[in-house]
Amino acid sequence: MVITRFAPSPTGDPHIGNIRTAFFAYLFAASQDGKFLFRIEDTDQERYVENSIQTIKDALSWLGIAPENIDSPMVQSERLEIYKKTALELVEKGDAYICTCSKERLEELRSRQKALGKPPRYDGHCRELNTKDLTDGAVIRMKMPDSGKAVFDDLVRGKVEFEYSILDDQVILKSDGFPTYHLASVIDDHEMAVTHVIRSEEWLPSTPKHILLYQMLGFEIPTFAHLPVILSPTHGKLSKRDGAVGIMQYKEMGYLPEAMINFMVLLGWNPKTEEEYFTLAELEKRFKIEQVNKAGAVFDINKLNHFNQYYIKQKSTSELIPLLDQEVIKSLPSEYIEKIVEIAKERMVTLGDFKEQIKFIAEEPKIDPKILVFRKSTSEKTKQALELAQDKLENVSEWSKDNLKSALEQVVSQNELTNGDVFWPTRYALSGEEKSPPPEELAEALGKEKTILRIKKALELL
Repeated sequence: MVITRFAPSPTGDPHIGNIRTAFFAYLFAASQDGKFLFRIEDTDQERYVENSIQTIKDALSWLGIAPENIDSPMVQSERLEIYKKTALELVEKGDAYICTCSKERLEELRSRQKALGKPPRYDGHCRELNTKDLTDGAVIRMKMPDSGKAVFDDLVRGKVEFEYSILDDQVILKSDGFPTYHLASVIDDHEMAVTHVIRSEEWLPSTPKHILLYQMLGFEIPTFAHLPVILSPTHGKLSKRDGAVGIMQYKEMGYLPEAMINFMVLLGWNPKTEEEYFTLAELEKRFKIEQVNKAGAVFDINKLNHFNQYYIKQKSTSELIPLLDQEVIKSLPSEYIEKIVEIAKERMVTLGDFKEQIKFIAEEPKIDPKILVFRKSTSEKTKQALELAQDKLENVSEWSKDNLKSALEQVVSQNELTNGDVFWPTRYALSGEEKSPPPEELAEALGKEKTILRIKKALELL
């Protein structure tokens, strides 16, 4: 059975890069009828952020990709004795060694190497000392081979090779007793029976060290897939300005999970068709890790906005109402809520746009007499059109969008006026905006009393 995992560090709100990795691991497992598991890699205690574990869980649940063990994940800080015991076993076997070099010596070594233009790496000073006691301040390093290479097939990048001779003797157990990522992830993936390690390409250079650890420990080596990084629109590192904010901030800004799912899958995955819209259920069947690009994926907020607007429009009014600001909803006349939401959803990019889109309901429009007159009309015709529109609308018995539109059309056809003469000033009188919904939609949402009152006030300005 295929088993994948998401193993975040609780160092703050998960960003889109973190969650995209989780999403692809989830999709690959789902496409293979496998399992998607969860663990917390909290060995870097200095960077630990309170409540970030819950935020990670909330993000996965919001998107509908919760791992099956989300309520009982493996937690690395609870397993320190296991890592220490395994590291010491590697020392006993001769695959690792205890290093007692001081911070001062290591800093001096790095400075010397840097001055010579060499890459900083440990010089193997403690490698042959055969120290057996793990004293305070000491670390354990794995012994990298002097020759040979690590060769593996990456599901995204194909055949990958690394020469062992250029790799540092990696620390696997730190002086504080905590393991490094390298040792802990290998042990944990083995215990969780992970078959496919799907992670960011930043971990690609570490993979030969992990493969060697699997071999040293006698573990079966999983299959690796290293995902492309997410780039800014200028193809640089993604910053907060570009969209590298916590994933839950997108929820707070009014983005729908359906839009985030559709947007994220296209940050790297190519369906090999011209299709643009994908539901989570469709992706669970169609996703293929081999269709993930090697090149970095560019984050485009306009694309996310496009998807969000699309999925807002796809929702029924009854589905949308509970997702909107409930304080704003409560402030609206109950009999017109559905009509108002129906108008707003056609123009909303995010759920947060709702208040702005329906401000014409709560606020009296500020009318500019110059704008009230259509550019191909005259003040006289505008005044005539609004007076006739007021009279016609006052006599509409059933206040519906179709009836209101029909009434305004009759004003046009029966009085030798144009649509611009009638529809433009009526719409502007009701909304106070040059760009707004059609007058019949505005009138339906405002109700008869407010509609007539606003037309009368516009007429007073002419």
